Amino acid sequence: MQDLVVIGGGPAGYVAAIRARQLGMTVTLVEKQDLGGTCLNRGCIPTKAFFQNAQVLHTLARLEEYNVKAAGIEFDLQAAGERKQRIVDNIVGGVVSLLKAYRVNVIAGKAVVADPAAVEVNGETISARHILIASGSIPARLLLPGADLPGVITSDEMLDLQEVPQHLTIIGGGVIGLEFACIYRAFGSQVTVLEGMPALLNTIDREIVKRMTVFLKKQGIAVHTGAMVKEICPAEAGLQVIWEDKKGSNSTASDVVLMAAGRKPFTAGLGLEQLGVEMNHGYIQVDENYATNIPGLYAVGDVVGKRMLAHVASEEAKVAVERMTGQPSRVNYEAVPACIFTFPEIAAVGLTEEEAVARGINIKTGRFRFAGNGKAVTMGEIDGMVKVVADDNDTIIGVHILGPHASDLILEATAMVSRGMKTEEVAAIIHPHPTLGEALYEAVMDVNAQAVHLAPR
Repeated sequence: MQDLVVIGGGPAGYVAAIRARQLGMTVTLVEKQDLGGTCLNRGCIPTKAFFQNAQVLHTLARLEEYNVKAAGIEFDLQAAGERKQRIVDNIVGGVVSLLKAYRVNVIAGKAVVADPAAVEVNGETISARHILIASGSIPARLLLPGADLPGVITSDEMLDLQEVPQHLTIIGGGVIGLEFACIYRAFGSQVTVLEGMPALLNTIDREIVKRMTVFLKKQGIAVHTGAMVKEICPAEAGLQVIWEDKKGSNSTASDVVLMAAGRKPFTAGLGLEQLGVEMNHGYIQVDENYATNIPGLYAVGDVVGKRMLAHVASEEAKVAVERMTGQPSRVNYEAVPACIFTFPEIAAVGLTEEEAVARGINIKTGRFRFAGNGKAVTMGEIDGMVKVVADDNDTIIGVHILGPHASDLILEATAMVSRGMKTEEVAAIIHPHPTLGEALYEAVMDVNAQAVHLAPR
């Protein structure tokens, strides 16, 4: 009898296993494919490896700005893919070592929940006091005519391309679509993004999205919103994507079409339907303890669909295990940071201006552009801004960053939002100069028109 059986070895599963061992529980972790899950093998890490390649190429395209001359620069996608895989293997190896060090019993195989206290894997039955489902998600595919044609791929296959496509069409203007758009534009592809909604990135502050759309077009990425894809057809030289917008019918020639329509929970074959586990549109329904309607059965991460982010999955896993042992832990969903690795980067935490207004909150906003930040100017990375949303008590309730190293800057902003800090508290924190973090400080100060490096309103 194990205290805990974890199904899935991704950011939720392996964190749950390690935290459970720290709390003295006996643990078996079952993974049918790759330890590390989507994030380490087919998501966060490999895409960031490619993003770093793209970052170098993005800088090389602007060498004259830095008074540097170079010739004969070439990009090798196959070599970049090999580098990506070395990085993945190294990090996955670290996870394997950690699980071994914590003496987690790891089994490679497909798990089926036989009953609320038993899991079947590889023909054996493992009894458990608690079962935690952390089986993650898979890419969603749109049900379009031609969606199964060769050359129509998901983000999984996108990571294994051997040649840079001359023409890449991306269906979906969300996080996955825009990250690959920026990466492959830097690699040399002609990129078209087709988004069915009126604007890109529907969870991001609208002011940030408007500015980002301009920057995408400046890079040479064709962006079409309100574009409904009707079908994908074979053509003499690849594929033809047929789509419509308010102006009429259009077509885009492509070598590769990326389906970037988000992700969906993966629960197939786990035996949940037979147990009567409550689901909603494929997501497992859980309470504040991450317990399902079946006693002893829990779920966290993408399969519950609260926030489909690796760091949220890890936090939910930690909290779920602690709740099993009686600790009053909780996830603060009001202060979840999110990062988008585009050129420039986007990061956000807390409420957007639109969300705050919809909740009936009286708000004040502050802004500061990176064009006024000394460090950004020296870097030649002046595109973008920091936007701060505060309530009428000067409590910071949202921060939105578009600009260089936004993914790093958001950590301080997350502390502000999660701790309910007021603008006057941030005013008392000395920020080193010259740093990008000063832009965040100035935006906070601008909430009450106190930013020194902005002209008076």
